[in-house]
Amino acid sequence: MEQVKIGVIGTSWWAENIFLPIFAGCERAATMAICGRNRSHTEEIAAKFAIPQVFTDYRQMIEQGKLDAVVVVTPDDTHYEMVMAALDAGLHVLCEKPIALNANDAKAMYEKAEANHLKSMVMYTWHWPPLMQRFKQMVDEDSIGRIYHGNFQWQTSFWRNRDYSWRVDATRANGIVADLGSHMIHLALWTMGDVATVSAQLGFHVQHDGLDGKPLQRANDSALITLEFVSGAQAQVGVSAVARLIDPMKPTCVLYGEKGTLEAGWIFGDDLIHDVGYLRSAIDGSEQNTSEDQPFDVVEYFKTNSLGPRQFVDAILDDKPIYPGLYEGYKVQQVIDAALESHRTGCKVSIK
Repeated sequence: MEQVKIGVIGTSWWAENIFLPIFAGCERAATMAICGRNRSHTEEIAAKFAIPQVFTDYRQMIEQGKLDAVVVVTPDDTHYEMVMAALDAGLHVLCEKPIALNANDAKAMYEKAEANHLKSMVMYTWHWPPLMQRFKQMVDEDSIGRIYHGNFQWQTSFWRNRDYSWRVDATRANGIVADLGSHMIHLALWTMGDVATVSAQLGFHVQHDGLDGKPLQRANDSALITLEFVSGAQAQVGVSAVARLIDPMKPTCVLYGEKGTLEAGWIFGDDLIHDVGYLRSAIDGSEQNTSEDQPFDVVEYFKTNSLGPRQFVDAILDDKPIYPGLYEGYKVQQVIDAALESHRTGCKVSIK
């Protein structure tokens, strides 16, 4: 059987518990190389997944690995250089979100992928669950009519302590507006269309220490964003990393239209892998709200369905289009940039 030869850059929890098991369970994929800064840790992961090549320099992996594709699962400030190097080498790319630190870099990434006729995917994980796919299908079927406004919320408590993380370091990342915000902004764009203007207020609530023990130049840890769409619809996006949760983490997406309302979301399990998705609707003419609940195992679902990382592999072998790709990552980055600028200036920012 023909297989896509994959090299993975990054040895994080997400790489080890999501990407590598998915590719290991996909008969059309062969993970041939892995790259990480800590060689001993990288070798341990390579042994766990029977990966034959270990690198500590991604450039050497790209040059020597004899690969077809690269998966980038690294801190945000490294995405641009790694993706561009892979594309320059003629390799297909799957990149974690957000794809860059600014829209100019994101645009250069998608333009190079297009120019080199290479496949690209961005890992907006919550784009693919079956209930979210059904949510989008109902929008496309005009189930709730013209959309008036939407609400996209994801509250977490991940950053309440003072420990260092590159995610809270403003010199390496754009904060929660880019971290969780990129997921919710993508879902808003996917279901509601192109954005015309952005207004945002960002919060900086918890002071973190740097690696030297001194106070860090901190990134935002909460964000309130108002989107105005080309269609005239509006949406609010709210994300936080410093909320003390009462219930399990539950991201939600709600659309309010002329004929009814749709709500979709996930109730997360403790391991962030075994979750429950739900879809509810209240549509004119219905006697009562409908509800569909479904367990969702991230790894098993992507092993057995041509969606997410498996879709990336299938698209390469079958020469099929991919959505979302680097272009969609660029559109999300435009909104993130506009949110940062709106907070800085206190003004509404237009997207061209």
